[in-house]
Amino acid sequence: MTPLIVLDTASVVVFALTGALVASRAQLDIVGFAFVACLTAVGGGTVRDLLLDRHPVFWIENPSVILWAVGAAVVIFFTAHLVESRMKWVVWLDSFALAVAVPAGVAAALGTNQHSVIVVLMGMATGSLGGLMRDVVCNEVPLVLKQGELYMSCAMAGAISTLIALEFGSDLTRALLICAAVTWVLRAGSILFGWHLPVYKSRPPRS
Repeated sequence: MTPLIVLDTASVVVFALTGALVASRAQLDIVGFAFVACLTAVGGGTVRDLLLDRHPVFWIENPSVILWAVGAAVVIFFTAHLVESRMKWVVWLDSFALAVAVPAGVAAALGTNQHSVIVVLMGMATGSLGGLMRDVVCNEVPLVLKQGELYMSCAMAGAISTLIALEFGSDLTRALLICAAVTWVLRAGSILFGWHLPVYKSRPPRS
């Protein structure tokens, strides 16, 4: 089993859990749970594979990941009522999913010998688009766009750290682990300590 398959499968499961939890907040039926879980789980990877012209798309090549996503949705459907703060679980599970999905996107782009800019963009797309689709479909404020939190910048920093590690002679596995660590530490720091980038504030025009 290749590192890309492991990363894709892991990100599918964790993103599916977040999708199902958001579906519970929207009070959907079990089919709705499965749909949102699958959309979240494979959304980013699907866009990545289409942009990179990888055939077939990863979940068509390995349909078992859809079953994993549906299984996660079913588990959450019957257990979500036991969770005191579902949004807190969504935020933290999403942070772990981001830390797995970004290396998956980076590995896919490196596997097709893409330019460094494309490698970084594919890491960001894989890590963020599934969650963005989930939140838009369920009428939630997208985590990726929440003011005052690091999200896309975490994905970008993680992807760039992979390229730096490879440049300094690291093997691919170690570089991808560094990517996951950088991505998660930055995201966790944003959640726990409020780390953020400066945001634009409008000023009145000069007379």
